[in-house]
Parts: sequence; structure tokens; C-alpha cells
Amino acid sequence: MNGILLFAGAVFVLWLGSSIFIPLLVATFLWYLINAMSTYYRKMFPENGHKILFTFLSNILSLGTFVGLIYLFVTHVRPMFSELLVAMPGIQAGLNSLWNYISNTLGIDLTDIAIPNITYIVSSVGSSVARIAASMGMVIVYMIFMFVEQSTFHKKFAELFPNKSQGKKARYILESIDENMKKYLFMKTLISGITGLVSFAWMYMLDLEFAGIWAFAIFILSYIPTIGAIIGCAMPILFAAISGATLNEIVLISLGLIGLQIIFGNIIEPKLTGKTLNLSTLAILINLVFWGLIWGVAGMFFSVPLLVATFIITAQFDSTRWIAILLSADGKIPDKSED
Repeated sequence: MNGILLFAGAVFVLWLGSSIFIPLLVATFLWYLINAMSTYYRKMFPENGHKILFTFLSNILSLGTFVGLIYLFVTHVRPMFSELLVAMPGIQAGLNSLWNYISNTLGIDLTDIAIPNITYIVSSVGSSVARIAASMGMVIVYMIFMFVEQSTFHKKFAELFPNKSQGKKARYILESIDENMKKYLFMKTLISGITGLVSFAWMYMLDLEFAGIWAFAIFILSYIPTIGAIIGCAMPILFAAISGATLNEIVLISLGLIGLQIIFGNIIEPKLTGKTLNLSTLAILINLVFWGLIWGVAGMFFSVPLLVATFIITAQFDSTRWIAILLSADGKIPDKSED
């Protein structure tokens, strides 16, 4: 009973403190991503000599890449959103027409089934993004302090766990989380970025309007497990269907986008990430719904990194290893460090 009350209290605090926790999570995500890029850039330089110089260059390259991505979004993708909002009424009318066409063609009365309100959906997602954007000042402050103080983390950690046995276990857990999270975030961002770019090229070649927005959506939604890829592909396909595209164009767009998701998401990504995510699909879906209910779109976006951290932590204690086993895909969980 106490455990249930403690869990309910924690969920309430997370929900109530979303305005604090979400910016902190965004800052941590970006901080991890920049550090992950720096780690992989560092592998491009020789191991011997000029270690400080190569580390500095790696940091500059990772920051430059991050700033470049922000610049690309602000100058090329963001202006398209204004155009999309203007076109929303026409898109909704096209969806209504498609709904009626399907009803008449199949001879099925779909009047009792509510037609998705695209404008409302876009507005809801836009509101979530706007809330995150409005807190970017806080996110930047968090990131600055993280970068300034990351060189002192080891010293603070040593003082925090003066007991050698406890310190060894805690260090093992943090290093496991750090290694797996960096690998996951870097590879996920790389694969999602490539998928988005290739998807853009395919849609642009087929002359699909707002190809940049659909490609950006595919990139962002790739972070949301399972349903993210489905929604990312469904949006441009549905738009093509209601915007007057020919049947051949719709088929080509569908085959191309779905094929890219299968190639990059189901074949290439697992090979590059290895066993980083030995997580149950059911656990991922339940976790997705849980964080989505608490923090909305932001919670869905961060659901996998939070689950990875939970998986690694629970595997390190005898009393919680059963949780890690349930979360795993095949019952195999990380080795427990020796006390």
C-alpha cells in the first residue's frame, strides 16, 4: 500500500512540475546529444598526441553541427509552418471530401465516425511545441550550467559517495546510462536525420507540397517509438490523397516512405545500435502511453530515454531486477556490478 501511495505521489509531482521537469529534460537531451556528437567526432582524430586540441576541436564541431541544424530549421522549415496553417481549412475540406468518397465507394455509412479535426490536432501539437519553445530561455540556462560544471561531476560524485562499495556501484550505473544514452541519442538522431533527408528528396522529386514539413515531422516523430513512424508516414500520404495527387503518385509516395522506414528503422538502426535497447515492445508502448498522459507530446518524445535509464538502474539491485527482466525483450538484462 505504501508503495502504491509513493508511486501515485511521484506521478502527481511529475505532472504538477511539468513546467520545471520538461525544460530540464530538453536541456539534458540537448546536452547529451552535443556530448555524443563530440564523442563520435573525437574518434575521427588520432588517439596519440594533442589530446586537448582534438577534444577542443571535437567540441567545436559538435556545437557547430547543432547550431547548423537550428539555423536550417529557422531559415527553411519554420517559414513553411505558417504556409501550412494558412492551408489548414483547405486540407480539412479535402479530408471531408475523401471521407465522403470512401463512404460512397465502399457503400458504408461513415457519418457516425468522427472525421479527424486536422486544425485542432495541429493546434494541439503546436501548443505543446510552443510551450517548449517558450521555455527555451530556461533550457539554455540549464545547458550552460551543465557544460560549465560537467568537468566537476567526477569530483562531486566522489564526495557524494565516500563509501567505496557504494561509489563503485553508483559509478557503474551512471557510466552504463551515459554510454547507452549517448549511443542511443547519437545513432537515433543520425538515422532519423538521414531518413528525414531521404524522405524529403523522395517527396520533393514527386512534387509533394510542404515536403520540408513532412520530412521534419518524420525526423522528429522517429524519436517516438512505434506510432511515431506510422504517423510520420501517414501525414504526407494522407495529404497527397486529399490534395489532388494521382493514384500513381500516392502509391509511389506510400511505397517510398514506408520502404525508407523499414530500411532505416527496422534494418539499419538495430544493427548500428546493437543491443542498446533490449527492451520489450509492450513495455515501450506502455511507457509511451504513461509519459504521454503525464507530459503530453514531450513525454512521448522522452519516453524511450527514460525507459532506458529505468532499465539500467533496476537491473543493478536485487530487489528491482525483476522489473528489468519484465522490461527486457528476451529476459537478458545488464550484468550487476559487484558490490
